[in-house]
Amino acid sequence: MSFLFTQTILTRRSLLGGIAAGSALVMLHPFTARAQANQAHLRIMETTDIHVNIMPYDYYADKPNDTLGLTRTATLIDRVRAEASNSMLIDNGDLLQGNPMGDYMAYEKGMKAGDLHPVVKAMNALGYDCGTLGNHEFNYGLEFMFNTLNGAQFPIVCANLTKGQLASDPKKDELFFKPYVIIEKQIKDGSGNLSPIKVGFIGFVPPQIMVWDAKNLEGKAQTRDIVQAAKAWVPVMKEAGADVIIALSHSGIDGAGQSERMENASLYLAGVEGIDAIFTGHQHLVFPGPKDFEGVPGADIKKGTLQGKPAVMAGFWGSHMGLIDFLLERDGNTWKVVDFTTEARPIYHRDENRKVIADVTDKPEIVAAVKAEHEATLAYVRRPVGKTLAPLYSYFALVADDPSVQIVSNAQTWYVKNLLKDSQFKDYPVLSAAAPFKAGGRGGPEYFTDVPAGDIAIKNVADLYLYPNTVQAVLITGEQVKNWLEMSAGMFSQIPAGTKDAPLLNPKFPSYNYDIIDGVTYQIDLSQPQRYDGDGKLVNPNAHRIADLKFEGKPIDLKQKFVVATNNYRAGGGGKFPEIAADKVILVAPDTNRDVIVRYIIEQGSINPSADANWTFKALPGTSAVFESGPKGRQYAAAVKGAKIEDAGDSPEGFAKFRLIL
Repeated sequence: MSFLFTQTILTRRSLLGGIAAGSALVMLHPFTARAQANQAHLRIMETTDIHVNIMPYDYYADKPNDTLGLTRTATLIDRVRAEASNSMLIDNGDLLQGNPMGDYMAYEKGMKAGDLHPVVKAMNALGYDCGTLGNHEFNYGLEFMFNTLNGAQFPIVCANLTKGQLASDPKKDELFFKPYVIIEKQIKDGSGNLSPIKVGFIGFVPPQIMVWDAKNLEGKAQTRDIVQAAKAWVPVMKEAGADVIIALSHSGIDGAGQSERMENASLYLAGVEGIDAIFTGHQHLVFPGPKDFEGVPGADIKKGTLQGKPAVMAGFWGSHMGLIDFLLERDGNTWKVVDFTTEARPIYHRDENRKVIADVTDKPEIVAAVKAEHEATLAYVRRPVGKTLAPLYSYFALVADDPSVQIVSNAQTWYVKNLLKDSQFKDYPVLSAAAPFKAGGRGGPEYFTDVPAGDIAIKNVADLYLYPNTVQAVLITGEQVKNWLEMSAGMFSQIPAGTKDAPLLNPKFPSYNYDIIDGVTYQIDLSQPQRYDGDGKLVNPNAHRIADLKFEGKPIDLKQKFVVATNNYRAGGGGKFPEIAADKVILVAPDTNRDVIVRYIIEQGSINPSADANWTFKALPGTSAVFESGPKGRQYAAAVKGAKIEDAGDSPEGFAKFRLIL
C-alpha cells in the first residue's frame, strides 16, 4: 500500500517565493549557499494550533492583536521560502475551533458539502503541501470536520484514527484518512540541477479525543497509541521509497516516561526508527527555545532535537513559523540527511518596555480571501444578549473567588437544576464546577476577561467560556468533591507559614484545571503539600489542603451524594481528576456551556455576577505570596472579596506583580 503524490518545484509557491526574494534583501540559509552538486537544501515549514486565528484580531476584546494571525505568518512564509532553494509547507492541526470565527462558521453559517471554510481558503492560497488533524478538529462533529477538510487542496494524513474498533494490526485498521503520503518533488541541488526526491509525511492525533469528544466520536471512531501506529507504518513508507520521513505529531513533549496511549508522545515518537524529523504542537509552547522544555530528558532546547532528531513546535495562533532545514546528500538513487538546523521564528517581539512590535505585516491576498467571514464574525460577536450590573473580570480568578467564574457557575447550576427537576436525581443537591480560562500565563499580560458593567454581547460570553464544551453532570460523594478540590489546589505552591513573598502559582498547572466548586464553602491551606500530582496520582496521602469544607453551613458529609454540573471534558476524565470519569456521568446535555450562559443571561435580562467568596485561603499570619496578573487588574484589586491584595510592581514580561497577604 503506497500513498504517492507528485509535484514539481516550478509551482505557484516557488513563484511567490521568487517575488518575495525580488522585493527585499534575502539572507540565504547556509545550506542553500554551500550545497554541492550532489547535495540539496530542503526546508520544511510548520504552522500549528492556528485555532481559526486567521486575522491578527482578538474577537473577544474586539481589537487588533499583533501577536497572532495567519495573515501575518503568511508574510513570514513568503520570506522563509525565499531563503531556501527548496521548501515545503505543512500544518500540524487544531485549525477549526478556538475563536468566535470558528463558532460563527459552525453554529451560524454552517458547512455544507462543497462550502469553503476561511481557514482552508487561506491555506489553499498559501500552498500547503500536507496537514494532519488536531484534537479540536472534532469539536463540531465529524460531518462538519469532513465538509471543511474536503475543501483542502492538499492531503490530510492521520495514522491513528480508525473507523470503529481497532484491528489486530495497525496496518489493518480502517482509517478515516490516509496514514501517510509520499510526495514526489523535484528539488534543485547545489549545481542548479533538478532531481526527484520522495518526502513522506505521517500524521498523529492525541488518543484522548475519544474522551474529550466522546459525544461526537463514541461508536463511530477509535484511536490507537501514537508510537504503536508509527512503528507499524514507518517501515511501509520506507518500503514505498520515502527518502525522508517527517512525522506531523499533534502531540506535545513529555519527558515523564513513556506510557500506553499517552497524550504528549512526541519525544518517544522520535525514537521510532526511520523517522527523520518531528513537527510537534498541541501544547501551545515553543521548541527549540530557552525555557518551555528545559530539563526534559532527551530534549535539546538549543539544538532543537528530540532523542537526537530535529524537532520543532511553532507556538500557537500563528505566533511562530516552525522551520527544519535539511542538508541532503545524494546516495545512489536516494537522498539522506547529512545535517540539519531547527528554528521557531516569531512574527513579533517585545521592546525594552515589553511593548509588542510586529515583525511582519499582513499578506493582502489572505486578508482579502477571508474579508467576508471576518466582517460576519464581528457582527456575530457584537450582538447584545443582556446586561450585567457589575463588571466581569478574571484578573484575580486564581487567587480569590471571581465574578467571571461565578457567572459560569450560576448559569450551569440554573441549567442542570432545570433539566433534573423531573428526574430521579431531582432531590440531590446541585453544585457547579468552573475554571478560569483567560488567566494570563502563556497568553500574555492582556489575556484576561474584562467586561465592564452594561450590555453583554456574544463576544463577552465567548470571552468568559473559550471552549465549545457541552454541559454534563456527575453524581459523586462528598469525599469525591473534596478530592476534586484537592486536585484543583495543585495550582498553588506550598508556602510554609512565615514565608515572605513566596511564588504563589505553580507554572506547570493550567488554569483550565483550576476548578472552583460553587455550592460549598472551603479554605485552601497553602502550608500543606499538594495531595495529588498533575496526573491525579496520590503523592502525599497525609496532606489536606482543603480545610473547613462545608455544605449549607455544616461540615460536608463525605458519604452524601451530590450532583456536580461541569463540562464534557472534565466529566469524561479530562485533567485526570481522581475518580471523575465517564462512569459518574448522569447527565449528557445537548447544549454547550457557552449557549447555557447566553440563555441564562437572556432569561435573567440583567445579571449581578459579583463573586460570593465561597472559598478563601486559610490564614497564615506573617506570610505573603506574590503572583502576576494583567496591569489593568490594578483598578479592581481593592474590591476583591476574601483576599487582601497589594501592588508589587511590574514583571519584565509586561505583567503586573501583586502581593497576597495570607
